[in-house]
Amino acid sequence: MNKSKNLYGHLFALTANVMWGLMAPIGKSALQEFSALSVTTFRMVGAAAAFWLLSIFCKQEQVNHRDMLRIFFASLFALVFNQGVFIFGLSMTSPIDASIVTTTLPIVTMIVAAIYLKEPITNKKVLGIFVGAMGALILILSSQAGSNGNGSLIGDLLCLTAQISFSIYLTVFKGLTQQYSAVTINKWMFVYASMCYIPFSYYDISTIQWASISTIAIIQVLYVVLGGSFLAYLCIMTAQKLLRPTVVSMYNYMQPIVATIAAIIMGIGSFGWQKGVAIALVFLGVYIVTQSKSRADFEKIGKEL
Repeated sequence: MNKSKNLYGHLFALTANVMWGLMAPIGKSALQEFSALSVTTFRMVGAAAAFWLLSIFCKQEQVNHRDMLRIFFASLFALVFNQGVFIFGLSMTSPIDASIVTTTLPIVTMIVAAIYLKEPITNKKVLGIFVGAMGALILILSSQAGSNGNGSLIGDLLCLTAQISFSIYLTVFKGLTQQYSAVTINKWMFVYASMCYIPFSYYDISTIQWASISTIAIIQVLYVVLGGSFLAYLCIMTAQKLLRPTVVSMYNYMQPIVATIAAIIMGIGSFGWQKGVAIALVFLGVYIVTQSKSRADFEKIGKEL
C-alpha cells in the first residue's frame, strides 16, 4: 500500500513539474503582450474559479477558523511570494537564468526541513541533491552556450526569492495537506492570492487593448492559468500529502529538462550527449534522495533497538 502511495506521489510531483517546466518559455512569450501583474492576476483569479467549480463535484469539507488563517499564510508563500514573484523575475531575466535559479529549491528545502521538521541531513540526501543539481546545471549551461542571454540580477534575485518562499511552504505547511484535500486548500489559497493581487492590477487590466492581443498570447495565458496553476497545484499538493518535502522538491530539477525537450520539439534546440548525461544525473539524484532515511525511519530504528 505504501509503495503504491509513493508511486502516485512521484507521478503527481513529476506531472506538476512538467507543467511548470513549460511555464518559463510559454510565460515569457505571453509577457511580450501582457504585463507581469496582469498575467499573475489572471492566473490567481482563473485558478480560483477552476478550483471552486471543481469543488462542487467533490466532498465538501469544513475548514475551521484557525486553519483558514494557516491557509492564508500558505497562499502567501506558495502563490503570492512564489509564483507571483517568479513571474515578475521572469519578466526581467532570461528563461535560462530563471531555470538555473530553480535548482536551488531542493537545497533550501533540505535546510528548512532540517530546521523546522528536524529531518536528518543524511549523506545520501546531500549526495542526491548534489548529483541532481549537477545534472540540471550541465543541461542549462549546455543550452546556454549557443544563446546570447538577457539576464538581470534583480530578476534572478526575484526568482531566488520565489524558490525560498516555496521551500518554506513545502515544509511548514505540510500538515495542511494531511488534514484537507488538495481541492479544498487550493480553492481558498487562490482566493486569498487573488485578493492580494486584484487591488494592484486593476489599472493594468483595465488598460489592456484586447483588439491588439494575439490569439496565441491568449492561449498562452490560458495554459498559465489551467496548466501551470490549476492542474500543477492540484498535483503538487497531492504529492505533498504522499512524499517528504525534500523528495517533492527534487522534482524541481525536471523543469530544465522539460524546457530543453520543448525547445527541441519546437526546432529551436538540439539533443547532444551532454543533455543525455544531464538527464541521467537528474533521475539518479532523485532516486538517491528517495532512498535516504527520513526522521520517521530513524525513530523506527530507535524503537526496534
